[in-house]
Amino acid sequence: MFDRFNRKINYLRISVTDRCNLRCQYCMPAEGVKMLSHQDILSFDEILEVIKVAVNLGLEKVRITGGEPLVRKGIVDLLAMISNVAGIKDLSMTSNGIFLDKYADDLRKAGLQRINISLDTINPIKYKEITRGGDIQKVFDGIKAAKNAGLYPIKINTVILNSRKEKDAIEVEEFCRENDLQIRFIHLMNLEKGEYTVVEGGEGGNCIACNRLRLTSNGLIKPCLFSDIAYSVRELGAENAILKAIENKPQCGTTNTKSNFYNIGG
Repeated sequence: MFDRFNRKINYLRISVTDRCNLRCQYCMPAEGVKMLSHQDILSFDEILEVIKVAVNLGLEKVRITGGEPLVRKGIVDLLAMISNVAGIKDLSMTSNGIFLDKYADDLRKAGLQRINISLDTINPIKYKEITRGGDIQKVFDGIKAAKNAGLYPIKINTVILNSRKEKDAIEVEEFCRENDLQIRFIHLMNLEKGEYTVVEGGEGGNCIACNRLRLTSNGLIKPCLFSDIAYSVRELGAENAILKAIENKPQCGTTNTKSNFYNIGG
C-alpha cells in the first residue's frame, strides 16, 4: 500500500482499550477520564477482520497498544488470533509493564514477538509521582519476565522534557545498558499544539518515512497521530476505511484536537 507521497504503508498500531491502570501526568488527569462503553469498543472479531483486510492490502506489522493493553480481558487470546493471520511478519506490543510478570510467558506462547515498555525514571519515588501511584518494582519484575520469555528486543520508551541529558534519562539509559535493553527517547508531545519531534532511537515522528495507520479502540482508522482525520470501520467497512485513510494521509502532522494519547495509542 502506497500513499500519495509514495510512502509504503505496512504498519498498523491497534489500541485495544482506552483504559489504563496508571494515571501518568502527561497522559491523563489525576481523576481519570470518562471511559468508552463496552459496546463502543471493538470486539476481538472486529479487530481481527480489520487486520485480515489490512494484510490483504499489504500490511506486515501490527503493534498492540492502549491505554494499557494488558488490562483488556482476554488479551492473550487476541494475540493468538492475530498471530495466526498469515502475512504478519512483526507482532509487537507497547505496555507500561506492570502486569508483564503475569502475562509475559503466555504472550510469547500466543505469538507476541517483542515488546516496548514505558519507563521514564528508575527512581521509585519519582516513578510513583509521574504515574500517580505506580510501583516501579512491578515494572522491573515485568522486564525480567519479558527477558525470560524471550520477548526480544525489549525496548524502553522514555519520555523526556528537553534532553536525553536529563538526570532521569541518563539513569534509565544506564539501566538499559546494564540489562541488555534498547532505549528510545520520546520528547514530550502536545497533540493540540502539534508539538512533536522524531523519536531518538526509533522511527516515530519522522513524517517523511511514516509507514503507519492507527486503529482506535472504538473503530476509527487514523492516518496520522497529529491529525483529526479518521474513518470508522463500522460505518464504512474495514477496506473502505483503510483505503480512505491511506488516500488522505497527510504529508506531515499538524494538530489533533479530537483524541488523547490514552485512547489513540501514542
